[in-house]
Amino acid sequence: MQAHQIKFPRTAHYYTLGEPSKSTKKFFLVLHGYGQLASQIIHKFRDLETDSFILAPEGFSRFYWNERKGIVGASWMTKTDRLSEIEDYCNYIEHLYYQYKNQLPEDVEINILGFSQGGATAVRWIERNRPKFNNLILWGAAFPTDLSYLPMKDYLQNKKLYVVYGKEDEYISAERIKMHDKFTQQQELKFEMIWFEGRHVIDRTVLHDLVKRL
Repeated sequence: MQAHQIKFPRTAHYYTLGEPSKSTKKFFLVLHGYGQLASQIIHKFRDLETDSFILAPEGFSRFYWNERKGIVGASWMTKTDRLSEIEDYCNYIEHLYYQYKNQLPEDVEINILGFSQGGATAVRWIERNRPKFNNLILWGAAFPTDLSYLPMKDYLQNKKLYVVYGKEDEYISAERIKMHDKFTQQQELKFEMIWFEGRHVIDRTVLHDLVKRL
């Protein structure tokens, strides 16, 4: 048996909130978690300032969480053929990023938020493509440990990095936090850790409070 790959055009889905214009002051690129849809995560950004534009791409792979109920989710990648999947979603995010960034002011504040699996997705795209941005928020997510961040030290120097966790996050343990802290210290990654009362979710109040600080 031989395995093969083929590249061909396909339809991707994404959502936006607000209208991109030369008066936009904040640009948010938001990447959903495993099993979410882009329409679900962008919903958290309602009621932001009217001068904000939010872009939420959706992972290519959709699936049924519950076939009986017909609940659909999406994923950015799996461990199977992961390198080609990473390449595909990096190209996809890059295309959307510039499609809308080019419609915005040169000095627009660019904020990237990745939730859960979307956090690793955001970091891999950043490491690969070095886009312009001001703030990176990893929500319920961590810096992937298979990447080297030391070569990015100068690139990240003037950027603010945040890691946000719920105190009752069912996917986070004290041991995982300890290992992540050790790794990020070795990689000289400087970020602000934020804890909130909650589980593995984006709390809208906490999100809006953080956005006001950016």
